[in-house]
Amino acid sequence: MTSALVRAAVYLRISLDRNMDGLAIDRQRDACLRIAKDRGWAVVEEYVDQSKSATDKAKKRPDYDRMVADFAAGRFDAIICWDLDRLTRQPRQLEDWIDAAEDRGLQLVTANGEADLTTDGGRMYARIKAAVARGEVDRKSFRQSAGQLQRAEQGRAPKGTRPLGYTSRGEVIDHEAAAVRELYRLFAITNGPSIAALAAGLSGAVGAHVPNSIPSLPKHTRTLMIERNERRQEEGLEPKPVPEDGPWASSTVLGILRNPRYAGYSVYTDKKERTDRNKRRSWYSQILRDVDGRPVMGQWEALVDEMTWYAVQERLNDQTRVTNRTGSTARKHLGSSLYLCGICDQPIRAHSHAYRCPGHLVRSRANVDDWVLRIIRARLARPDVRDALSARDEPRLKALQDEVGVHEGRIMRAQNDYDEEIIEGRDLKRIRDRESAYIEALNKERRALTATTDLGGVLDAVDLVKAFDDADLAIKRRVIDFFCEVRLYPAPRGRKVFDPETVKVTPKGLKAEN
Repeated sequence: MTSALVRAAVYLRISLDRNMDGLAIDRQRDACLRIAKDRGWAVVEEYVDQSKSATDKAKKRPDYDRMVADFAAGRFDAIICWDLDRLTRQPRQLEDWIDAAEDRGLQLVTANGEADLTTDGGRMYARIKAAVARGEVDRKSFRQSAGQLQRAEQGRAPKGTRPLGYTSRGEVIDHEAAAVRELYRLFAITNGPSIAALAAGLSGAVGAHVPNSIPSLPKHTRTLMIERNERRQEEGLEPKPVPEDGPWASSTVLGILRNPRYAGYSVYTDKKERTDRNKRRSWYSQILRDVDGRPVMGQWEALVDEMTWYAVQERLNDQTRVTNRTGSTARKHLGSSLYLCGICDQPIRAHSHAYRCPGHLVRSRANVDDWVLRIIRARLARPDVRDALSARDEPRLKALQDEVGVHEGRIMRAQNDYDEEIIEGRDLKRIRDRESAYIEALNKERRALTATTDLGGVLDAVDLVKAFDDADLAIKRRVIDFFCEVRLYPAPRGRKVFDPETVKVTPKGLKAEN
């Protein structure tokens, strides 16, 4: 009587295959196939996770997950792998395979010896090996985290993929830095271009709502791969395929606008902070602070000033932008949400060819815009128009930033005292609430001072009127908002001719008439 043929699955994995040449996987495969041949097992499926870590339980291993599903479906009776830690480094996952061995007789064979999960001794061996492997991972993670924290405390550039505008050592790449600075400058404008419009500008697109002042660049992933291939060539290695160029993603631009490194801040995020689901908060918390709550500055050159960075964060955090379902923050009409209804003083909306305030008025968009533009051009032609800009109070802004750091430092120290069981939870809440109230008041003052007066270079031009006419829609809206308030009133009944008296333009930002 012959025994039933054992159906085996071969699982192959390597955590990081830098060359992606498959040689390490091939070595594992050869050893596993020899085991199957020596035992007379039939290999029914091969599962390969190349350059996939088994350390982080949150990381997906597609073929591992497929293998689990296939075993549940009864496709094989045994698993062959190079070593137990190739299969898993998670003790919880190992327990699942132990249950499979006990309940369904799963056989597990490794190239360095059989791990018999059906016996007490085999299970003990497997558990000890998994615990040792996990301990090695934890120690390695601790050393890496300690090293990263030390680099951040010294203000040195973090290791890893270089950000746009910098080398891996933190040196400025001029043509990329120019694009980063322009992205920040434009988005710091209250009614400036949307993130999608900025991404289109980086991609070299042309359109009514796309800024033409952003230098177009190839996608960063393509640039990085070209640079890696240059290094591979120097090492005598074959180049890797270079991704095709294409449009920049809005998510990539968002990451640039959120990155504190561009303001010169040293950054560090521990594992606990990386799991923070409040992503808007986590960008601020990436900024490393000293024991007094002051931000640690990096040794690299900042591409934008701190006030511009904070102004961009305020706009990104604006709830009306965050909850926008269309994905676009760009206005498509000159007066939409900028002009006010003269009856209720609420912003009006554009609809088709008209401006509307439900229940109050419907006005021809073209007639209103023509009149407002005529007034703005007249104001820009005045000789004293450049005196309208008021300088920001930079010393006060710096002082506000320092004061915020002091209060944030008090919250951090209170949190540490709570973790060390020096204070109770109610004490932590009291301190946090008190300091948070101070921080909110300081941030409110800072928001008022950082309201940008960037008018896209219109006031710096020789011919202000021409510069205004040549500006994109976002800049035109910003100029109108800076110089005046526009209120619309219902048109007189029975009159088809536009009446300028129904559009009240109230000057602001200019010296009073004599």
